[in-house]
Amino acid sequence: MDRPKLLGDVTALELRLSQVNDQHIAPITAFVERLRERMGPGAAIPFIDPWDGGIHAEVLFLLEAPGPKARNSGFVSMNNPDETAKNFFEICREAGLDRKKTIAWNTVPWYIGAGSKIRPANAADIAAGIQSLGELLQLLPKLKAIVLVGGKAQKAESHVRNVAPHLQVFASPHPSPLFVNRKPENRGILLRSWQDVRAFLLAS
Repeated sequence: MDRPKLLGDVTALELRLSQVNDQHIAPITAFVERLRERMGPGAAIPFIDPWDGGIHAEVLFLLEAPGPKARNSGFVSMNNPDETAKNFFEICREAGLDRKKTIAWNTVPWYIGAGSKIRPANAADIAAGIQSLGELLQLLPKLKAIVLVGGKAQKAESHVRNVAPHLQVFASPHPSPLFVNRKPENRGILLRSWQDVRAFLLAS
């Protein structure tokens, strides 16, 4: 059963790994593997989750960079065992966004921390990381929108608009506990932002 933090379970994680070459995700898995090869063995680049929409996705959530849990699980996933992923899972559902129409990726696709502590992405990280986005977008023929999630991802807006001028671009807060728990109203701000994305998909 799909639920928050599911990938903290070893059996669930093994199942997810066995699905990375399913038909709807295989071209994207091949893209990740090419990127890993280009970046070298030191780059920890998680797979895109096969439980999301893969090549059938209509909306791409573009976040900052993989956190320690994504590095450990090997997936950019709303099922990762951390609070940000839990918020992502729950608010996506509350907004009425079917995960089979979504896909999640990072502005900086590789882990930029040391050990279990991630550092913030800087301008050089974003400039290097965003270069592969165009290659990913070519694999998403049904894509209608990109959501720039958080301030760091929003720094890549001009590049996103250049490589995908045909797509609607949204900006939203980040579902991290740092934002969601800071003020009682913040969760509602994030929810309404993603409800706007759903309304756009329904109208397009």
